[in-house]
Amino acid sequence: MRILGPGRQGDPKIPGSWENQQVDRSEFEQVVDEVLEALPDWVVAKVDNLHIIVEEEPPTELGEVLGVYEGISLDERSADYWGALPDRIVVFRGPHMRMRLKKRELRGEIRKTVLHELGHHLGIDDNRLTELGWD
Repeated sequence: MRILGPGRQGDPKIPGSWENQQVDRSEFEQVVDEVLEALPDWVVAKVDNLHIIVEEEPPTELGEVLGVYEGISLDERSADYWGALPDRIVVFRGPHMRMRLKKRELRGEIRKTVLHELGHHLGIDDNRLTELGWD
């Protein structure tokens, strides 16, 4: 939903108004891909059996979350971990779009979400994620 009228967010005639209404799913997925391509080598070397996907909306039971990690973090895996389906990181486009951020800020929020959920895969707790700037 857009709020219309002079000076209101979402008014295409006002410079600096809500600019992300043109961020379609393809562009959103491209931002996720760019975040992944820019990961430090130490992170890439540790990632194991993980799929990262974009979905429009989180399940109702999760509430208005930006992303979720589903799986067994690396630090919780034991020697008998094999043959398991891949862990998943799901980044939800809808809640990001409802934040009504400008494109640059939206890209930063997508990055933060991907890094935060990736941190859970790596077994990094929330305090350390904050220290790393991945919260």
